[in-house]
Amino acid sequence: MRVAIVHYWLVSMRGGENVVEALCRIFPEADIFTHVYDPAKISGSIRKHKIVPTFIDSLPRARRYYKSYLPLMPLALEQIDLRGYDLIISSESGPAKGIVPPAGALHICYCHSPMRYVWNMFHDYRENAGLAARLLMPPLCHYLRNWDAVAAMRVDRFIANSTTVAARISKYYRRDAAVIHPPVAVERFEPVPEAEVEDYYLFAGELVAYKRPELAIEAFNALGQRLVVIGGGELLPKIRKLAGPSITVLGQQPFEVMRHYYSHCRALIFPGEEDFGIVPVEVMASGRPVIAFGRGGLTESVIGGLTGLFFEEQTVPAIARAVRKFERMKFDPVAIRAHAEKFRTERFLTSFAAAVEEAANGAGGRPELRHAALSGPAASHG
Repeated sequence: MRVAIVHYWLVSMRGGENVVEALCRIFPEADIFTHVYDPAKISGSIRKHKIVPTFIDSLPRARRYYKSYLPLMPLALEQIDLRGYDLIISSESGPAKGIVPPAGALHICYCHSPMRYVWNMFHDYRENAGLAARLLMPPLCHYLRNWDAVAAMRVDRFIANSTTVAARISKYYRRDAAVIHPPVAVERFEPVPEAEVEDYYLFAGELVAYKRPELAIEAFNALGQRLVVIGGGELLPKIRKLAGPSITVLGQQPFEVMRHYYSHCRALIFPGEEDFGIVPVEVMASGRPVIAFGRGGLTESVIGGLTGLFFEEQTVPAIARAVRKFERMKFDPVAIRAHAEKFRTERFLTSFAAAVEEAANGAGGRPELRHAALSGPAASHG
């Protein structure tokens, strides 16, 4: 049996790439197709596979400005030759599912989110874009929405990374989706004794508009309390300018530094509406609570009063009120860590393999697909 994994781009190791890494454990012989590939930024376990980039990879400065080539990605996907593949798994939040599958192949889409910039967050992205982008986005996104809706018809089975994303799939594609939360390597994190927790709060993650980092900065400027900001991204220069004397902006940091700040912070501050949210689970695996906006995927991973608390508005006063409320509460690091264990990688492996088996049965009970699902690395975790 031949398996193809189609991922939007391989230029960093974030949540989507961790899913690809897990899929490679289930299907160790799979080939990987992607728009842009930067080997230096990708894990060794992924690099072991045959990786085939689309023509986007050969365009000028594609590894840095790949998002500028978004209008060409539908065309690039449809040129991928998948003849001879029995199972195709698309990993989607940028364009990935729009391949043309062979008639006899099973196509499963693991959806991190329908493309935010053309669907649920179009107006947010346009509002924060430059003048040229604001003018170009309406016609471009109209074209991409139409293509994306048609591309959804090429998928046999959708799997969403959260109930929040499953609702978006239903809204925009009119399709049902099973829910399998993404893998989190919780074993890489551990709590520290309460006496070692330091007097600062933490914002961690990519500094992009939809994560609303400026709200955390402005709230802690007003509170006058310590906030450490970790993450790179397009808003980093703006965040450095906004930060007052109580705020430390570290930029992008290696894993060991992030792990230290996760386990030693008072709590993670998370003002954005996330699809699922890997960082909050990693922080909870470190025994620390999460103060988050009460919408989106975090309502599925954070338990109010047990592993954190929610605020109901994306405003500076709401965050400040939540911080003051948090400081009157007590949280048990052992209970927080125990909750994070539910999102271990092994659970993803077992659940995804079972979903492939179920989909194969629904596609006519193809024995080679069932065999792959049941005999791969995930089978030992069943």
